[in-house]
Amino acid sequence: MALDGWVKGSFTAATLTRDTYRKGSGPVVIVVHEIPGITPAVERFANDVVNAGFTVVMPNLVGTAGREVSGKYVASSMLKVCISKEFTNMALQKTSPIISWLRALAKSLHAEVGGKGVGAVGMCFSGGFALGMMVDDIMIAPVLSQPSLPFNVGKGRGADLNLSPDDALVIAQRAADGCQVLGLRFDQDKLVGDRFNSLRELIGDAFIAIELPSRSPKDHSVLTEQRDEASVQRVLDFFSEKLK
Repeated sequence: MALDGWVKGSFTAATLTRDTYRKGSGPVVIVVHEIPGITPAVERFANDVVNAGFTVVMPNLVGTAGREVSGKYVASSMLKVCISKEFTNMALQKTSPIISWLRALAKSLHAEVGGKGVGAVGMCFSGGFALGMMVDDIMIAPVLSQPSLPFNVGKGRGADLNLSPDDALVIAQRAADGCQVLGLRFDQDKLVGDRFNSLRELIGDAFIAIELPSRSPKDHSVLTEQRDEASVQRVLDFFSEKLK
């Protein structure tokens, strides 16, 4: 299940260590996988980013890199996300601790590679992580694909952006200063809840929303399992516009 052509490494920050997979050259883009992990569909998308001229790093937060999706695998990864202290699953107005690790990773890569800044894309449970990384000025191309934390249990959680009030203020100011955020979702995806309206309230016109008509109740993963080719291209264009 090794990822073809990807260089495995690891990164440690604040006593937390995670494996990473790296490929490509050019400005840095961090691709954060969805549940259950770095699946072949996630790798396919990441390879598209590499081929568009970027240094791509995929941190492995849960699951086994390269493993195919199955019901049992999804359930086991979901359990790990639910019990891990690194992810804020249910609490309102709180930034997930893993975002501090991702910010440190982005800073380290930017110091090494250079360029105008870095980009990131999160998906599903990690969908809002790129938004939290906007606290740092180097994050200039944040992409949120079907953001789903905290889990949509009740109206409040379905609208929550997984941000502390202090982080939300910083992000709102960065958006006012010109940093745009690209968001993607299927319009009937209940896991996303009302977060797109929350994003519009927080950052206004800086939020670029791509909302696709749902073709099936199972439509969720815009860039991977239910991949929409036009949306993949829009993300690649966004990274090129902001980072090159």
